[in-house]
Amino acid sequence: MSEKFQEGQVLEGKVTGIQPYGAFVALDDQVQGLVHISEVTHGFVKDINEHLSEGDEVQVKILNIDEEKNKYSLSIRATQEAPKQRPRKQAAPKQQQEDSQAGFNTLKDKLEDWIKQSDDREKFRK
Repeated sequence: MSEKFQEGQVLEGKVTGIQPYGAFVALDDQVQGLVHISEVTHGFVKDINEHLSEGDEVQVKILNIDEEKNKYSLSIRATQEAPKQRPRKQAAPKQQQEDSQAGFNTLKDKLEDWIKQSDDREKFRK
């Protein structure tokens, strides 16, 4: 195991391979790690190929080193500033909510009419 790498360290690496679940990044000639698809960028990543290609130089942070298995868990996302969240929409005023439900009230009234018509047909058939 390489003594020159530590958890939390940020460094440059080169993408050496891409799989649907993540990208392999070489930290030097002997050590490479995996950037899981969830650690590529902030937000959802459907297709990793839309974000990375083999040969790309990327900045990564070492999240975890498993000495026994010789595995390095890396993150590109951890080296980027998180996007600012947009303010959530406020609830619509009560009058607008009532207006938007008016269509449902009309259906409710119609439903009662349709049930009555259906009952009348059943009585007629008997």
